[in-house]
Order: sequence, then structure tokens, then C-alpha cells
Amino acid sequence: MVDDTWSSALHRLWQAASRAEEVAALADDVYAPLLTTPGVHLVVGTRWEDPQILRYMRALRAGSDSPVITATARSVPEAAVREPGDEPVVTRIPVAGLDDAGWPEAELLRRTPGATFVVCTFRLDHRGWASLGVSVDASADVAAVEGRLAQAVDVIVACHTGIIQRGREARRGADDALLAEASLQMDSSLDVEETLRRVARIAVPAVADGALVHLLRSEGPEFVSATHVAVQQQRALEEIGRENLWLATLLARRSEDEDTVFLSGPALDGSPFADTGDAVQASDAAEAADGARPVAAGAGRHSTVISISTLRARGRVVGSITFVYQRPEARLPGSAFLRSLATRAALSIDNALLYELRRHAVLSLQEHLLPSQLPVTDQWDLSASYEVGDPMLDVGGDFYDAVPRPDGSIALLIGDVCGRGAEAAALTGLARHTLRTLLEQGTDPGTALSRLNRALRQERASRFLTAVVATLAPQADGTALLTTCSAGHPSPLVLRSDGTVSEVLTGGLLLGVLDDVSYESHEERIGPDDTVVLFTDGLTESREAGGAFFESILPVRLAALRGFDAAHIAESLTQQAKAYRASGQDDIALLVARWTGVPPGADLLPHPLQLVRTAR
Repeated sequence: MVDDTWSSALHRLWQAASRAEEVAALADDVYAPLLTTPGVHLVVGTRWEDPQILRYMRALRAGSDSPVITATARSVPEAAVREPGDEPVVTRIPVAGLDDAGWPEAELLRRTPGATFVVCTFRLDHRGWASLGVSVDASADVAAVEGRLAQAVDVIVACHTGIIQRGREARRGADDALLAEASLQMDSSLDVEETLRRVARIAVPAVADGALVHLLRSEGPEFVSATHVAVQQQRALEEIGRENLWLATLLARRSEDEDTVFLSGPALDGSPFADTGDAVQASDAAEAADGARPVAAGAGRHSTVISISTLRARGRVVGSITFVYQRPEARLPGSAFLRSLATRAALSIDNALLYELRRHAVLSLQEHLLPSQLPVTDQWDLSASYEVGDPMLDVGGDFYDAVPRPDGSIALLIGDVCGRGAEAAALTGLARHTLRTLLEQGTDPGTALSRLNRALRQERASRFLTAVVATLAPQADGTALLTTCSAGHPSPLVLRSDGTVSEVLTGGLLLGVLDDVSYESHEERIGPDDTVVLFTDGLTESREAGGAFFESILPVRLAALRGFDAAHIAESLTQQAKAYRASGQDDIALLVARWTGVPPGADLLPHPLQLVRTAR
């Protein structure tokens, strides 16, 4: 005959199991129906961690609505023999025969009517087991009781399995989201140290309680970054990463290992993470005064665990990441997740390292394409500024120079090769050195540009360039003769001592386009404290969000710099254009010459020259 009461209760139990977020939530739906079974006086359940650690016991007597609940972490060594195998085991035991040493339920059972304890022991997962039992008297149908216990245990095990599976799926989803976010965060920076700092910040506290990141250098591991969920432990962890010999030796020994390794307990003996109380202390009195605590056992009630993952990218080791955990074992990340995080971090770090190498190579090449020094006498004040606009740092084609001439004048030149990269760099070097050589020999600006054009055509250059050459020749009346010749380049500006700004009228065809091109010169006088400003189109074509170009406000911005020296004018205009632009990434080059003047009738022979380093 079917027991409709128990069937309905079992149905409700399955429904509750499908919604439960923890097995303990099923207690009411399990205990109360079992107590309605004829002959049952007490239902008691236990939860064990490992073979002998009692974590939880719950008991409910017939006629009572208040369960007895004991939450503990008591070791019961004799209970280890009760640990079941893979299948549930139902046992009948006389209450009188129960030994308190192995049966914590015994005291409750002896105070309850019933001579027999019917108990089902079962395994929940690899970390522990559980039991569910009832105290019955002689009137009970023990076989029916055993059947109900087995059915209830089936539901409990299924519920626990479902919770674990849903937890794994949620954890997997969270891990995937974290890995995706980590990739975005790490890939958004091409600075090596910033990328490494982001690796540490992303991992704490989502992955671990603390993190240390090291780069692998030729001389060994180099500490870069550390972070900890407890702010007061931050400096202690940084000190470990920077100075601890135990960790440095371990990282050096593991530099070629690919698998993530977890270390805990005796494996951490002698380390700053040991749970023996010998944790690393602060290195000075100020650290102690701040209340900084050890990173090891004293920091929490859970034993310290560390994991070390090698950062390997493109077949080479670039560093390592060490995670510090002070949390339950169940909350430790899996090796597969750590390997995936390490792989992503390694690729981001390697990209940043490659970018850094490229950046250094590009900047070094760029330096050789520009003069390292500018000539200075008491007749003029010279300065230059160069701002790289390309975020990928390809070599630009902007160049400038200042050349003393045999007659005591000085030639200023600035140019811009179309495009970027190695070909543009080669053409930049050819153009600057050709013009410099010709102007040093006293060649006039127009002829110098014509000869450069001829050289470009003979070399079959695939790119064109623009340039302007201006000479400043001292005059007996204290002024200077400004002679300007342009090949399709933006016209220079003159800032007069009274604050007015004028444009030097120039014109001429681009260099490298047609054969046998001639260039005409324009002459005008400049007086003491007048300033000549030569620039490339990266300055004028900086564009704000509304679409306006910096060219439209350049005269006003230049006029506001009246009275400043050449260095301030060059740097100020560059920074203003950089701050102004919302779009555009062309390089900006400026060459500024302020004429200081010479007393009327003074000797106009070439003055002694000094060389000053130019800004680049």
C-alpha cells in the first residue's frame, strides 16, 4: 500500500531540493516527515569534514518544533571507522551499544525513547561525509524506516550535487568574466610596470588575498608589484617581494616550470608565509607603529597557501606571479584558471616588453635624425621642441636644424617628410644632412633647396617633402636680415617686440615632385627681441572636438608669449597644441630664434659659438 503522506512529503522535498542553495535548507523538509513515521522518536543528522572532524549536528525530537543544533569543528578520531565508501550504508545499532567516543549522537539518543538507532551514512563529496539517522522503538517497521532514510538521502545527495554543479557553473562564469576583464585591463597599457601592477590589482581579492609579480631579468627575478586585501599588510608583502631570499631562490628555481604549484604547511617552513609564527615583520619602527602585521598565519584563521605561476609567452619566460591565500580550501582557484590567467598576463607583459624595446629603438633613431645641440652666441637665442604624435611610435619625418654660416649669419631649416617609418626616416636623414652641408658652405637658401630637390629626383625618392630655410644675417644698424625660402612648407611667423605677429610670405613647390625647380627668397628686417618661429603642420593641424584647427588661434597664442625666451616659447606652443587637439596624431616640431641684436657699428664678423643641447 502506498503511503500518500510520505509520498507527498518526498515530492515536496524534491521540489525544495531543486531550489536550495545549501543542503541545510532541506532540514525542515527532511526531519518533520521522518518524525511522522510510526515508532520514530528522534531524527539526527551529522556533517563530517575529512574522516573525523565533526562540523555540524542537528537533532529534532517528536513533539518539538525546536531542533538542537551543534556547530563545531571537534575532532572525533574514533568516528573515522564510520566513514562510508561511494555508496550509502544503512545500519541498525542498539542505542545501548553506542560508544560516545565515536558516536556524538549517543547522548541525545539515550535521552530519547527508542532502543534502536537506524542510521544511513553517505558521502557528499571528496572532502567529507554525512549521516542521517532515527531513533525507533519496537513498534516501528524498521524496513520501511530504512527505505525512507535511503530516499531522503538520495534527495540530499542530489541536492548537494546540484549545488556543487551550479556553483561550478557560476564559478566558471565568474572566472571567464574575470579573465575577459583581466585581458581588457592588461591589454589597455603598453607600459611594462603598469601592466604588471594591473595583474596584481585585478587578482586581489577576486582570486587571492595577496599577489606578488616579478619580471625575469638576466640577473634573476626582479620585484615589480604587490598588493594585499588588507591595507596594513601591503608594505610587508612588498618587502617580501623585494628582499626575501627564500622567495627569490624559489622563483629562480621555478623559472622554467610551466605548471602552477601550490605550497602550504611544511612546504612553507622557513618562509615568510609559514604558519609557525615566524612570519616576516616590518623592517623598521615606523612599520610597527603603523600596525602592519605579518602576512602569514596571524593574518587570518585559515592556514596560508601560496601558488606560483610562471609567466611564459612566445616560448620564453617573462616572469612569475605569486598568489597568497588565507581562505578556505574550497575558495582556492583551480590550476586551469591560474594557468589561463598567467598566459594572458604573460602575453600582455611580453607585448609591453616588445613595445618598450621598439620604443627605445625608435626614440634612439629619432634622436639621430635631429641635432643634439644648437649653436648659441650673444646675437641670438635658439631653442627647439619636438613632440611625437603617433601612439605606435613609428619614426616620424619632421626635422629641423640651425647652421652657422661663414659670413656670420645663421641658417634655420625645418622640414616634413610625407609619411612615417623606416623609408621616411631615411629620407629625413638625407634631407637634413644635405641642406646642412650646403648651408654650412654658404649656399643661399633657394639654391640649397633646388639642389636637394635634384638629389631627391636622382635618388628616385618615392615620397615628397616640404621644407623652409631662413637665414638671419646681422646688420650694422643692429637689426638682422631675415631671408626665407620655402618649398611648400607652412609659412614661419614673426613675433615682434611690440607683441604683433606677422606671417612671412613664402611659396614654392614641394621637394621631390618635379625636376629643375627653382625657389625664390623673401627678405625682411627683424629688430632686437623679435622672434622667428618655424614649425611643421603637426602644430597648425591639431584639431579640437568642434573641428577648429590650432592654426586659427596660433597668432593669438604666440602674441601672448611676448617677452619670453626661445625655450619657453617653443615648449609652450607645443604643449598648448597637444592639449588643444582632440584628433590628429602628427608629430610637432618647432624651431624658435629670438634675435637679441648687436650695437650699431659693431664688428659683424662671426662671433664665437657655443653649443647647447636642444629639447627633443
